Amino acid sequence: MTRARPALREVMAAPHPDIAPLPPAAPCESGVRLLRGVPYRHIEGSRPVELDLWLPRPGLGGPVPLLLCVHGGAWRRGRREDMGLRMRHWSPGPFERLAAAGFAVAGVDYRLSGEAVFPAPLDDLRAALRWLALRSAELGIDTGRTVVWGESAGGHLASLLALTDPAPVGAVVWYGPSDLSTPREGFDPHDPRSPEALLLGAAPATCPDRADDAGPLAHAHSGAPPFLLVHGEADTMVSRTHSEALAAALNDVGAQAELRLIPGADHGWYGLSDAEVEDIFTRSLRFARHLVT
Repeated sequence: MTRARPALREVMAAPHPDIAPLPPAAPCESGVRLLRGVPYRHIEGSRPVELDLWLPRPGLGGPVPLLLCVHGGAWRRGRREDMGLRMRHWSPGPFERLAAAGFAVAGVDYRLSGEAVFPAPLDDLRAALRWLALRSAELGIDTGRTVVWGESAGGHLASLLALTDPAPVGAVVWYGPSDLSTPREGFDPHDPRSPEALLLGAAPATCPDRADDAGPLAHAHSGAPPFLLVHGEADTMVSRTHSEALAAALNDVGAQAELRLIPGADHGWYGLSDAEVEDIFTRSLRFARHLVT
């Protein structure tokens, strides 16, 4: 069941928080600037969801493209500044490196499964895009050149956002689930304790329509933006068949999907050398840059 992408005017007309003055961005040693902990949505009865925004050094000559980065953590935990354990020791960190390459980089909170069930986290990401669009002139961001990048559960949400929202011009997805309905190695859709069940509020097998709607695979369509899907061949947490199935579905309808399977890589790039992780990051950045130039 494929849901049509909403018109941009519908997205921009949706409710948004009051526009408050932003604090000055703090400079980093690299010249990149950082706005940390900016609330982008106020939800009654819930904590404010926030984003960190890394901005390139001034003087690049016009609005810069945007990377919206979505953290993993099985939809029930995680930190907005994280791209996975294998990059936590990087200095400068991955977001600072992406900003140094000429992107504005938004690391975004979303409500976790212990706070609200699907589609709450996807709604939060859409609200983040809307907030960034509203502040784009002030921040020097061209949200018409937005690439969404996610890993694991964040890759699932990044895929959904790219397939159902008009803003992203492409998606980088690392080892993300694409289907919450089909039994796969390590996943039983009848299990009410699985991360997928906690996301949906019930075991996927007991709410098939909701599970299908929450699966990127069901939303593949010919107008989808280009995807880069990167997955470890030896992933023991999210089967590589998720990325294989989504790549096939997108290519079958005439959309563009590049699939890279990484030999010897488990979930989160375990099993790879530091140099191999760097190479995946560099190739992913190259793909994103190609989409916005």
